[in-house]
Amino acid sequence: MIPAPFTYRRASSVDEALDLAAQSDEDAKFLAGGHSLVPLMKLRLAAPSTLIDIGRIGDLSHISEADGHIAIGAMVTHDQIARSRVLAASVPLLADAAGRIGDPQVRHCGTIGGSLAHADPAADLPAVMLALDATLVVRGSSGDREVMASDFFLGLFETALAPGELLTVIRVPKPASAGWSFQKFSKRGIDWAIVGVAVQGNNVALVNMGSTPLRATATERVLASGSGPHEAAANAAEGTNPPTDLNAPRTYREHLARVLVRRALEEAGSRA
Repeated sequence: MIPAPFTYRRASSVDEALDLAAQSDEDAKFLAGGHSLVPLMKLRLAAPSTLIDIGRIGDLSHISEADGHIAIGAMVTHDQIARSRVLAASVPLLADAAGRIGDPQVRHCGTIGGSLAHADPAADLPAVMLALDATLVVRGSSGDREVMASDFFLGLFETALAPGELLTVIRVPKPASAGWSFQKFSKRGIDWAIVGVAVQGNNVALVNMGSTPLRATATERVLASGSGPHEAAANAAEGTNPPTDLNAPRTYREHLARVLVRRALEEAGSRA
């Protein structure tokens, strides 16, 4: 439970963080809240040669409205998202989901950027970003580039971030539909979801139903045809590849997906 040796560096700005990354090996990692990376390091499943602490970069801690969307800095914590009046009014799905992550300690330390960059398919926020059609702004040595959430998650713990790139801002469009819901099933409130569902309008995204967060495309097609929640939810597991582990077998996760999608669609419909 002791990490491999590493060099610790602290950055005071995004540019300094990128410079430090450029001076380090390709396996250098940015350290945000640390709730995902540090446990992996203790288990030696991750062994970066350099840790670049970005926790004190004030430019990455903001929530603001601009041009029909909400801009969220990558260092904004789950607790700040959950308590944000701006998000509660404009994007309540995100505020609600963030307020149900882990426990207070996790919510006060964990950051939205860290959660998305870690790309754990069992995490809540990656699926929420899919349901919201969010855009992720990534900065590297050649400047900024924008990546749609649908293109960001490539595999288990794998994203579109290149070595030395830093996720800086998440842009969430203000939803056209008022209907939303976030449902998840876990053994305890602080545990990872065995299965979760994020719904915004007719967008349906799934937690822990594959190696990445997934859109429930079959369900979305049925909804687009005019069918109701029961018919659409029956297709929730189509095209997914949920794991079998100590928490649940694949078939149980498929069943949960159908149940939770139906509940989420019904709740979203009541809010529309």
